[in-house]
Amino acid sequence: MEKQKGHVIVLPYPAQGHINPLLQFAKRLASKGLKATLATTYYTVDSIYATGVGIEPISDGYDDGGFKHSPNEETYLESFKTVGSRTLTELILKFNDSTSPVNCLVYDSLLPWALDVARRLGIYGAAFLTNSASVCSMYWQIDHGLLTLPVRPELVPVSMPGLPPLGFSDMPSFLAQPASHSAYLKVILDKFSILDQNDWVFVNTFEELESELAKAMSGLWPVEMVGPMVPSAFLDQQIEGDTDYGASLWKSVSDQCLRWLETKQPKSVIYVSFGSMANIAAKQVEEIA
Repeated sequence: MEKQKGHVIVLPYPAQGHINPLLQFAKRLASKGLKATLATTYYTVDSIYATGVGIEPISDGYDDGGFKHSPNEETYLESFKTVGSRTLTELILKFNDSTSPVNCLVYDSLLPWALDVARRLGIYGAAFLTNSASVCSMYWQIDHGLLTLPVRPELVPVSMPGLPPLGFSDMPSFLAQPASHSAYLKVILDKFSILDQNDWVFVNTFEELESELAKAMSGLWPVEMVGPMVPSAFLDQQIEGDTDYGASLWKSVSDQCLRWLETKQPKSVIYVSFGSMANIAAKQVEEIA
């Protein structure tokens, strides 16, 4: 049996804004003739579909619902590291006796333990940064002590390459209010100390969009700008039939939303997204309105 030239496992963090760009990356790899398999948690596996990309389950230790079934962020992340490392290893080894053994692991940068799995198994390891280069540069400056947490008032406005001066209201919450992101922030900062150990670091941006930051980051790690990771139909039409992301953790209500939007005047509606991990209380929605 003839073996394929390459098989890449793509591992996202199980949240909507992380699954979709990594799934799009898997589609791109598949369109180039590689075998691409998305490894995702048991409770998200049935919400993902993409022609040409294999979907395989691994465990985070909470197979019935993930983070919402864990007592806190720290416990969930530690469980994912322990159980995920084991089940990801089992998945990769499963392919060893097939015509398409795995030779590369591309992992979400929120899961830095995946690089240890790749190294133990003797395959390539690559981090995928779902954030923009601008946000990544903020993490790097914190990691190197160029920014403090929280940002001291006397340092505001903060100046960064390629960005206008940032006041407190302009900063991501992990800078202005780091205590509200303690567990995830620790994982994010830990990963920046090992980025140079990866064979590649993929960033969901493109050089023309963040040219100064792209230039600065290329000297730090083996960086490749691969964004924007959106369906091909909205970008270059190189993948036939690629008209949607292929992953939705919620039941689609797009028809209902469009009917409501059609009752409004043009340019009269503002869309605000806080991401799939946010929990916005009714009082906060009223304040925003």
